[in-house]
Amino acid sequence: MRGLLACATLARRAAASSGGGAATSTARRHLAGAAEAAEAELKKTALYDFHVAHGGKMVPFAGWSMPIQYKDSIMDSTLNCRANGSLFDVSHMCGLSLHGSQAIPFLESLVVADVAALKDGTGSLTVFTNDKGGAIDDSVVTKVTDKHIYLVVNAGCRDKDLAHIGAHMEAFQKKGGDVKWHIHDERSLLALQGPLAAPTLQYLTKEDLSKMYFSDFKIIEINGSTCFLTRTGYTGEDGFEISVPSENAVDLAKALLEKSEGKVRLTGLGARDSLRLEAGLCLYGNDMEQHVTPVEAGLSWAIGKRRKAEGGFLGADVILKQLKEGPKIRRVGIFSQGPPPRSHSEIVSSTGENIGEVTSGGFSPCLKKNIAMGYVKNGLHKAGTEFKVVVRGKSYDAVVTKMPFVPTKYYKGP
Repeated sequence: MRGLLACATLARRAAASSGGGAATSTARRHLAGAAEAAEAELKKTALYDFHVAHGGKMVPFAGWSMPIQYKDSIMDSTLNCRANGSLFDVSHMCGLSLHGSQAIPFLESLVVADVAALKDGTGSLTVFTNDKGGAIDDSVVTKVTDKHIYLVVNAGCRDKDLAHIGAHMEAFQKKGGDVKWHIHDERSLLALQGPLAAPTLQYLTKEDLSKMYFSDFKIIEINGSTCFLTRTGYTGEDGFEISVPSENAVDLAKALLEKSEGKVRLTGLGARDSLRLEAGLCLYGNDMEQHVTPVEAGLSWAIGKRRKAEGGFLGADVILKQLKEGPKIRRVGIFSQGPPPRSHSEIVSSTGENIGEVTSGGFSPCLKKNIAMGYVKNGLHKAGTEFKVVVRGKSYDAVVTKMPFVPTKYYKGP
């Protein structure tokens, strides 16, 4: 993939530097060929043609061709999600189920959550850890029953996650452990988010959604299809993630848009990123990586009480020590002046000493100001702490602030 994109870049440069004529035509042919080849390598969701027909601007993302935006701007899409609603295609993410009488103890050897303590039909954010306590990936894990666990992992982490889970499962099975898995490649995943999410979805199901709370999970009929429904999302708004058989995904998307009378709009990855940043949610690969622990990432709350006492997951010795003594770095929210800081922008003290790094940043469409997340030395993480962020070689005033930047609206009951 990278090689093909490099070819396209070279062709562009050749066309730009050429005086025209045959050289330019040749460069354009090379560019078109490279672009077509690169596009052919990308996987496409069941809604790909639907996106294109609705003006979706398709871009490569984690090996998939995904819409970054539609006809409206990323700013307008972000604001519409908060005011009305958004429909996202997140089928590039990987859903899987673990089955067996020992599915829970197996999964608990790999994640920090107290899965056993979850009530049937409820879930929680968790983190897969390595033997050094670093985050392999974050995931929403749902206890369907004692013998069925459903989870969704990030698209960019799919291959390493499945290899990691698979290797440990094989070892677990060889010791007589009763667990097996099913990867839901036959399903698509839609995320319906915003204040109109519940009333719009209610038109398409007999299930009383007012009795389904944040992180609840049900297997129900929606628009005539058997769906896995989780009341969750990645925007800070109330909403749902709907796992639907791929052959029914387009019909469901059409029905949701129609029932909202145009107020819920198709929304791409661009607005999804600004929405999750406003909600203070981590993006794996930016705000969480294999060398960052859940404690450093501010996710100690996701480590179950029993797990804090007993450990029993990879890297538990490192994580439990950090819980007791404190980590050396901490994730913080940041307001800043000047141009918006971006990933890898340096954070410095008033004297110019390096004290951290921005991991995500941008302009908040809702707050109309710069927001960012990053890591700073422990002790400099308290709200109100002032420092500088370096953007394009210049230092700008910044201050630590509490997250989320925009208040969350998760549905926890009437």
